[in-house]
Amino acid sequence: MPADNKRFSHVDNFTGYMKIAADWFRAQRAGLRVLDLPAGYGLLTDALRGMGHEVASGDINRERPDYHYVDMAGLLPFEDASFDAALCLEGVEHLVNPTAFIAELSRVIRSGGHIVLSTPNVMNFYSRLHFLLTGAFYQFNPAAVPELVPGEAADRGHIFPLSYFQLSYLFGQHGMRVKQVLGDKYKRKILFPLYILLLPAVWLATRLVLLRHGDRREPKRNREMLEYALSGPLLFSRSLVLVLEKR
Repeated sequence: MPADNKRFSHVDNFTGYMKIAADWFRAQRAGLRVLDLPAGYGLLTDALRGMGHEVASGDINRERPDYHYVDMAGLLPFEDASFDAALCLEGVEHLVNPTAFIAELSRVIRSGGHIVLSTPNVMNFYSRLHFLLTGAFYQFNPAAVPELVPGEAADRGHIFPLSYFQLSYLFGQHGMRVKQVLGDKYKRKILFPLYILLLPAVWLATRLVLLRHGDRREPKRNREMLEYALSGPLLFSRSLVLVLEKR
């Protein structure tokens, strides 16, 4: 298949967050060594290879013979600083211990490298309202979680909601900083009139929490968090997409 056709052959099957991730990699120089984890059916692996990147695909499934067997709940079978970039879409929220995985994923990225990560956005207006009414974030229904043996290598579903604030802090403990906050399609647009009514209260409360009650020694960091927290992707998008850079 010609390179140009290969590059776009799977775009029609991409979800919103997959397209955002693919667009980010398309804007980078060719030849990056990329870890795709979890690789799923390999749609993004194929797209990234079509862009000229070298991709190592990892998953617990046996979808393709060139896949590395990788259980994200354990140690990653790669050396330190093995990759220029990593792609982790809709995976971290499936883990019992995402903090250990975040440490491992950061470990295999070289200095100056990047991680593109997506997870259900628990900070959007709809998810906040869902939590207010049910005690559970949208897409994190505890009744939908399968009962599995502790430690079993299997998909546990959406069990660990992580916000932008948590992800920024946890990755920051391993030398990663948030470079971009992106998002896919806006959720429940029919509720936009309600969101607009709530926006002034959200704006004021968020400013009070992050600026007035935040650590006065970190004004630059806190203002950056405020900017992201009040951005369109965080307030409205179904999925949160972060681009992180290793210092």
